[in-house]
Amino acid sequence: MSTLTVWKFRTADGAENVEEALTSLQKEGLVRILDAAVVSWPADRAKPRTKQLLNLVGAGALSGTFWGMLFGLIFLMPLLGAAIGAAAGALGGKLADVGIDDDFIHEVKEKVTPGTSALFLLTMNEVPERIGAQLPGDGAELLHSNLDTEREAKLRDIFGDAPDS
Repeated sequence: MSTLTVWKFRTADGAENVEEALTSLQKEGLVRILDAAVVSWPADRAKPRTKQLLNLVGAGALSGTFWGMLFGLIFLMPLLGAAIGAAAGALGGKLADVGIDDDFIHEVKEKVTPGTSALFLLTMNEVPERIGAQLPGDGAELLHSNLDTEREAKLRDIFGDAPDS
C-alpha cells in the first residue's frame, strides 16, 4: 500500500534538510520512497518554493505534473483565473477519488504558511513514526492521507504516469 504523508516543519528551511535522513531510512530498509517533494516558504515571500527530490526516488516516481497541480491546488488557487480554476476544480474532484480531498487540501493550506516548510512523501509500506523519529530539527508535524493500491493506480491514471517495471 502506498502512503502519501505530509510533514510540516516550523521553519522555512526545515524540510530542505531531510534528504540525508530519508536516504538513511531507505538504506536501512525502513521505508521505500516512491516520490518526494519539498515546499519551503520563507516568511518574506508571497508564494512558497517547491522542489521534487529526484535523487531519492526510483521507478515509482510520479511526474512533476502531479506535484505542480497538487501544489497549485493547495497554495495558488486564489491566484488562478476562472478558466484555470474550473479545470483545477475538475482535477480536484478526481483527486478526491484517491483520498486527496478538500479536507486534506484545506489542512495543508492552513498549516503550511509563510515561515514554515513541508515534506511531501509517497512511500510504500512505511511506518510514519519511524520517519518522524529520524527527521532532523524539532517539531515535524504529520498530516496524513493513505492511498491503497487502487487509489494509487487512479492517481497515476489521472496524470498518465505508468510505473517503470
